[in-house]
Amino acid sequence: GNSLVNFLTSADDVSLVSYVLARMFSTLSYRIRASGLAGCAAGATMVVYMFGTDRKINTASSHFMAPPITQNVVLDDSAHDMRHRMEGLILRTQKELCDSLSDLDGGKFRVDRWTRPNDGGGGITCVLQDGKVFEKAGVNISVVKGTLPPAAVKEMRSRGHSALKEGESLPFFACGVSSVIHPRNPFVPTMHFNYRYFEVICDNQRIWWFGGGTDLTPYYLNEEDAHHFHKTLEKTCRPHNPTYYKKFKKVCDDYFLIKFRGERRGIGGIFFDDMDTPSAEACYQFVSSCAKSVAPSYLPIVKRHYRDPYTDRHRQWQLLRRGRYVEFNLVYDRGTKFGFNTPGARIESILMSLPLEARWEYMHEPPANSPEDKMLQVLKKPRDWA
Repeated sequence: GNSLVNFLTSADDVSLVSYVLARMFSTLSYRIRASGLAGCAAGATMVVYMFGTDRKINTASSHFMAPPITQNVVLDDSAHDMRHRMEGLILRTQKELCDSLSDLDGGKFRVDRWTRPNDGGGGITCVLQDGKVFEKAGVNISVVKGTLPPAAVKEMRSRGHSALKEGESLPFFACGVSSVIHPRNPFVPTMHFNYRYFEVICDNQRIWWFGGGTDLTPYYLNEEDAHHFHKTLEKTCRPHNPTYYKKFKKVCDDYFLIKFRGERRGIGGIFFDDMDTPSAEACYQFVSSCAKSVAPSYLPIVKRHYRDPYTDRHRQWQLLRRGRYVEFNLVYDRGTKFGFNTPGARIESILMSLPLEARWEYMHEPPANSPEDKMLQVLKKPRDWA
């Protein structure tokens, strides 16, 4: 009685509350039916539908872009497991963003649900190409498991995961959502985000961490847009830890450096990896907040500028900067390299981040003090925006 009410009204984890309610009313419905009270059973079933877990309702309907990778019954029966909570989060994030982008563009996403051999999981790749607003927009999720080769274990040890045994192949699980949006108009920035969860089993112990980030790559600098984007991220970080934004912005600026150019890919945002403190629950809540902040940080910028007039000069500069985007993703990006080194990886999904068109010019230099030069100077020396 009272202890259950206190739990339901004080628990922070909505999915866990929903799971308990679903189980409670499912049992109640069974007992009522066994007593022959069909009308009451229908009422109990209605309550399960209203209060059941997000996964239970969604997996039984069309609330995702495609059926989940993990079997519905597994998601429903273990909604408290972090693997399955993250799968639910990335499925919802993908669906909500794809719907928002489709509404704005008028185009439809191609949806490919794919699986890896030997029960290695799979993913859902959603791509909108040649749209009115978005030249190419991809929103992927993956839920994969298998064995990490020794080279991947060595790379993870170099980032501080010393508990992993070097020279061994180790079982792993990873799930995440990743998106890159390349707009048609040069005055609309490209946006990228990804949020993920990783587990490695070593000596029968589960070693886990979270990672991710959101960053912006404008072609022409609009300071109002830059302030809006970064302030949205700062506001998202603040309730979880007031030091997160400043710390993760610096990590982002450093990570997205094209070293051989001496330029950043864009004006940054936040980026973090190997997050395993203060607790799994706190990390999950932070990642969940970050995922929810993607649309409000980016879509208002798109809506302000996708109708702006532009010339061929603007388009050519956009294509040159997209060449830089390709350089970073193929040479430096950690996720791309991990994908290439994972047996059975789906290359089309990994390369979803690349634009439809890009350009390279020999020894190109924008005119001094031009809008293009102004953008380039910020990429060489990051600024504070929040």
